[in-house]
Amino acid sequence: MGLLAGQLDAQLSSYNYLLPEELIAQRPWEPRHGARLLAVSPGEGAQHLTVWQLLDQLKGGDLLVLNNTRVLRARLRAKRPSGGAVQLLVLEPLGEGRWLCLAKPAKRLRVGEWLELVAEGQPPLALQVLGSDAATGGRILQFPPEALGAVELEPLLLRYGAIPLPPYIHSHDPSDNQRYQTRYASIPGAVAAPTAGLHLSDELLTAIQARGVELATVTLHVGLGTFRPVETEDLSQLQLHSEWVEVSPELVAAVAACRARGGRVIAVGTTSVRSLEAVAALHGGRLAPHQGPVNLVIKPGYRFAVVQGLLTNFHLPRSSLLLLVSALIGRQRLLDLYGEAIEQQYRFFSYGDAMWIPPEAVLPGALA
Repeated sequence: MGLLAGQLDAQLSSYNYLLPEELIAQRPWEPRHGARLLAVSPGEGAQHLTVWQLLDQLKGGDLLVLNNTRVLRARLRAKRPSGGAVQLLVLEPLGEGRWLCLAKPAKRLRVGEWLELVAEGQPPLALQVLGSDAATGGRILQFPPEALGAVELEPLLLRYGAIPLPPYIHSHDPSDNQRYQTRYASIPGAVAAPTAGLHLSDELLTAIQARGVELATVTLHVGLGTFRPVETEDLSQLQLHSEWVEVSPELVAAVAACRARGGRVIAVGTTSVRSLEAVAALHGGRLAPHQGPVNLVIKPGYRFAVVQGLLTNFHLPRSSLLLLVSALIGRQRLLDLYGEAIEQQYRFFSYGDAMWIPPEAVLPGALA
C-alpha cells in the first residue's frame, strides 16, 4: 500500500460516496432470499447473483456465524403534562428499572417531569424523567422497577412500542414487526436489526445446512453506536461506543472444529464480525467464551483473527461499517464496487440488497 493510499485510508472523508436517494430501500424484498447479491470476485470485478445463490458459494464444512439478537419494539410515544408529544427510543438499562432513552424533543424535558406512555388499546403508563446523559444527549427514565433488563422490559414494549426502523425508511407498516427481525432472532436487546441476516429465509437456512454447512450463533445487541455518526476525520483517533456481546463456549468449540476440518468461518453481518474479533482481541487473538461489553475499531490494516468471509449489506457513507468492510477488501476496491452497485441499481441500507465477500477475495495479509 502506497503512502498516499495509506494516508487516505486514515481519513474519514475518504469513505464517502454519493447515493441517489431512490436507491435507499424503503421496503424489504420478498421472499427474503430473492434480494440481489453482489459477489466479490477473487480477482477483479464481481458477479451479480441473488441471495439464494449464496448456497453455491458455500462449501460443506464451512461455519456460518449468525447474530441471534432480537430487536425490541423500542420506539415509544408519550405525552407531557402540557399535552405535547414526545418520541422515545429505549436504549439500554441502568439498573432498578431506569433506562437510557433518546427523546424528541429532549431539551424541553425537565428532571422530575412525568410523562405518559400512550398506545392504542392500552391505558396510559406514567414514567418519570430522572436525569440526562451528557455523552448521548439522552434522558434517563424510570420504568416499572421490575423492568431490570430487556427480557423483563419486552412485555411492556410489546404493548406500547413499535419497531424502531432507521430514519431513512420513511414509512412504517405493521409487517415491520416481523420483517425487521431475522428468522433466528431469539435474545431480546437490540434497537436495530443485524440487517445482513434479514436475507436468510427458513428455506435458505435449511438448504445451507443440507449442504453440510454448520450454523452457530453469537449475541451482539445493536445499540447506540448505530445511531451515532462517525465524526472523527483522523481515524487513528476513532473510538466507538461499546456494545454488549456474548460468545458462548459452544460457539468457541464450533469455530475450533471448523478450523480443524479445514472449513471457513463466515460471518453473517458486521455485528458478527465485531463480536468474534473484539472478543478474540481481548484474549490475545484467540476466541474464548465472553459475556460483557466490547469496543473494537476495525479499519484498513486490521488483521482478522477469526473471520474469513462475510455476508453484509451496503452501508452508509462515512460509517464505521464501511471501515470494517474496507479492512477486508481495501477501501478503493470497496468504493469501486459500490459504484458498480449504484450503476446496476442495487438497493442500499437496512432493507436493501447484499454483498458476499468470500475468503478468496480478502486482501492478502488481512487474515491472521
